[in-house]
Amino acid sequence: MRKISSLEDIIGIEHSKLGFYQELQQHIAKLKETNRKLDERQNEIQVLLNGLTDMMIVIAGDFTILRTNHVFRDFFGSKKDERAYCYQLFAAKNVPCDNCPVITALHTNTTIKTSLIHEINNNFYHFDIIATPLELAGEQAVQIFYRDTTRDKKLQAKYNQAEKMATVGTLAAGVAHEINNPLSAIQGFAEGIHRRLHKIENTIDQELFNDFEEYTKIILKECSRCSAIVRTLLSFSRPQAASLNPLDINKSIQDTLFILKHRLQEKPQINLQLKLAKDLPLITGDEAQLKQVIINLCSNAVDAIETKGDIHITTQKNRRNNRCGIDFTVKDNGYGIIPEIREKLFEPFFTTKPIGKGVGIGLSTCYSIVENHQGEIIVESEAGKGAAFTVFLPENRS
Repeated sequence: MRKISSLEDIIGIEHSKLGFYQELQQHIAKLKETNRKLDERQNEIQVLLNGLTDMMIVIAGDFTILRTNHVFRDFFGSKKDERAYCYQLFAAKNVPCDNCPVITALHTNTTIKTSLIHEINNNFYHFDIIATPLELAGEQAVQIFYRDTTRDKKLQAKYNQAEKMATVGTLAAGVAHEINNPLSAIQGFAEGIHRRLHKIENTIDQELFNDFEEYTKIILKECSRCSAIVRTLLSFSRPQAASLNPLDINKSIQDTLFILKHRLQEKPQINLQLKLAKDLPLITGDEAQLKQVIINLCSNAVDAIETKGDIHITTQKNRRNNRCGIDFTVKDNGYGIIPEIREKLFEPFFTTKPIGKGVGIGLSTCYSIVENHQGEIIVESEAGKGAAFTVFLPENRS
């Protein structure tokens, strides 16, 4: 027989419910307060992270990006950190980079300090890196700070190049003065002899007269060539402010090759081939600086060929990034560039040449000059099969 609930039983049940609800409300209030404090703490941490001027990334052991700060998102875009692999963003590779700071930090369990160069969106960036191992939710990870030192490296390279060119300019000015004085005398007397030759034409043997005439013409021609070499040397060496004017890139190439003849004569088995397009538009640039780019690229091509090989120099119209301009390419079939070195090519003071053959500021200076001309340098190479350096310069719009 079913028992009928008494009034005391009903009051007891309702009292129990009331106590349960009160306890539940207290727990909810505590959870809300805890969540509020957590949100405040998280906001404080985020404010600290956003106050950093360096790029901050937390990378998991499998190289996926877990967390970033606003510097990273400003650099790559707001959605680039969604479980992307670090080597895909920084090196455009499908495998981890060589000398990866993540691997080193995890294996040694110590903070790693290093410097790296990454090519991102066709631009080279220099980074000072601090990588610290840590543990997140029981998983190993690495926190990395990237400090962009690209501007500092460029300024350092410009300073060293300016100092070097100022020294060479002083030396060249002295050499030009010392050479021009005797050269002017030689040229003056040779011109005097050449003008007077006709007075003795009928008094000496005709064959001897022809020899005298030929010799004086050669002397005058070589004197003019020496004068041109000195003038070209001074145009390269004198430190001067950039002077942007419309110029013909083909003429600049031909003028530059004129003073490179002696380099090519040292390696007579090098075959130089010119294919300069006709009717190219003028570009806006500083002639002395662009000649410096040409001579650096051509000299590197000569050095890349040990004994026998080909160097192709070409120009053509082209369009890059919705801009019309000119491509100037220096291509050789020398020893090429290995992938490990390619990312360091434009780093100041990086060189693969023996001591005394180069100090590593040629390509970094070229990169800086081309960038100042709103242009681009594109490198194509394969180890053992040569290299091609293409300089794109926008055409003159004035």
